Amino acid sequence: MNKHLAKRHQRQVARAKDRVKLSEPDVRTPEQLAAAREVSRAVSSPHRAPHALYATPPARHAGPAADSPARVGTGS
Repeated sequence: MNKHLAKRHQRQVARAKDRVKLSEPDVRTPEQLAAAREVSRAVSSPHRAPHALYATPPARHAGPAADSPARVGTGS
């Protein structure tokens, strides 16, 4: 059983090595990097701000009793 697991592990490692993608070096200038950081901050800042939508639940989730009149049973 150990031999089986060892061979399986070797196959998995070999497949993982085939899938490895080496990244290319970043050749941007420091000015370009700083500009990219500023743009990234400007885009991501609204995501960190709390939304007023989540402060109170929407009105549609208040329940059926608030929207419709009470039902009266017919007794049958």
